[in-house]
Amino acid sequence: MLVGGNESGGCLRPNTVKYRKTSRRIMKRDRMAAFLTGGRGMLLAYDQGLEHGPSKDFDDRNVDPSFIMEVAVKGKFNGVVFQKGVAERFYDGKVPLIVKVNGKTSLPQGEPVARQVCSVEQALSLGAKAVGYTIYLGSEYEAKMLAEFGRIQEDAHERGLAAIAWVYPRGKGVQNDVSGEIVAYAARAGLELGADAVKIKYTGDSKSFGWAVKSAAGAKVFMSGGPKAATDDAFLEQVSGAIRAGASGLAVGRNVWQHKDPLQMAESLRKIIFERKPA
Repeated sequence: MLVGGNESGGCLRPNTVKYRKTSRRIMKRDRMAAFLTGGRGMLLAYDQGLEHGPSKDFDDRNVDPSFIMEVAVKGKFNGVVFQKGVAERFYDGKVPLIVKVNGKTSLPQGEPVARQVCSVEQALSLGAKAVGYTIYLGSEYEAKMLAEFGRIQEDAHERGLAAIAWVYPRGKGVQNDVSGEIVAYAARAGLELGADAVKIKYTGDSKSFGWAVKSAAGAKVFMSGGPKAATDDAFLEQVSGAIRAGASGLAVGRNVWQHKDPLQMAESLRKIIFERKPA
């Protein structure tokens, strides 16, 4: 129980305690400010080259990171996500940067695990305003990732950077990674670990995704764009559902830079996210 006391022997006044608590909340909220417009954000993710390899996701156009940087700028994205090697060579400072500090390839079989490949210090030197880290909740290796993210989150906050958790339930114990219950668990795990924002998959309906947003309890929730959708309308309806549910925005990759007209898709997304127009 807090009994108070300070160096002069007096007790802390209640309004002092309240001020300190409020200050901490403001600090955490402000770490994501660079990635938000009116409380919402649209992030362009381009970490798939390490995760999937060039043959699965890239063509002659989008294999070039310069093209992605151009889309991020002209598409008016609030942030771009790169692994450190791409950031070192292609980041131009025109859009706020998130450096992904862990990763894996698609080659190993078995339970997923993604370990740290970039320090927070290096991410900061590249111009990052946030670091991103994937946690495969439910993997037999989740304890390693939880502990590693805990250290990274503390380091990031000490340096004034936001810590964003990609929380993807995956492994033998996960039967349905987009069920309302499991996605809400992912969102809550991000909050409990101190993430400023969580990137989670859409559940398929606004009501159950709304429970995930509530479970995040103030940590910003970004819907994961996922693989290229069958139709534009199907994808836009998912985004609209997430926004109606209270999501802070979208972290999208393939559904933009695999699109025949990425800037047109970006414009459609902006109307839903920022202008609150229906899909």
